[in-house]
Amino acid sequence: MKERTFVENSNLNERQKLTTNLPWIMKQTWKDILFAHYPVPREALEKIVPSELTVDTFYQTGWVSIVPYLTSSMHLRGVPPVPGLSTYPGFNIRTYVTMNGKPGVYFFRLTAAKHLAAFSAKAFFQLPYLQMDMNMKRDKNLIVFESEEKAGLELSCNYRSVSEASPTNRGSLEEWLLERYCLYNVSKKGVPLRADILHEPWLIEKAEAEFQQNTLLSSIGIEPQNEKPILHYAKKRIVRFWPITRIK
Repeated sequence: MKERTFVENSNLNERQKLTTNLPWIMKQTWKDILFAHYPVPREALEKIVPSELTVDTFYQTGWVSIVPYLTSSMHLRGVPPVPGLSTYPGFNIRTYVTMNGKPGVYFFRLTAAKHLAAFSAKAFFQLPYLQMDMNMKRDKNLIVFESEEKAGLELSCNYRSVSEASPTNRGSLEEWLLERYCLYNVSKKGVPLRADILHEPWLIEKAEAEFQQNTLLSSIGIEPQNEKPILHYAKKRIVRFWPITRIK
């Protein structure tokens, strides 16, 4: 049987459809987001992604992305953002998986510069969060991101947009990477978990980046096929999160 291509399966409305009737529980704004995407053999990812999840590929190639960004206005539903606690830099290391036909994201590691943010995200979503000292600043069009070294993780880079913003094209690699509206995890007992997220479709810009320190891929045992990643930049997205639930 001929394998269906991503273009034939691409349906943004279907991807954004919620899988739960529960209300959202957390809201935050992401700013100055860099996506650095690295192609990785599927076989390498299958060794480090829980077997309960299916590694997703784009024409037989897996991908891992490094994503530094600034979180702001983080708050729980019905509770206003807390000054001094709701804005912080962070990064994540992610790959792309599916379960029951719904594409999503699997996080190897997430970080936050605030203890409370890391603790609450770990508690609410059972995600591998780590608190780290990080600094992020903007100098005109240049974003400078620096982290301490902790648990084998260190990221220092600067990046900027080099184009106008535009939506992802239907069936493109960019759409496949970015237009995903749930995150997956597996509990310590081997139970698959999913949390829906929702935001407006991405408007992305081409980007340039320089990495002074980057141990993120090696920290998960990955050697990229191409050390020059595909880069995207996004200015801002307001994101809502739903509770993480068992997948039936």
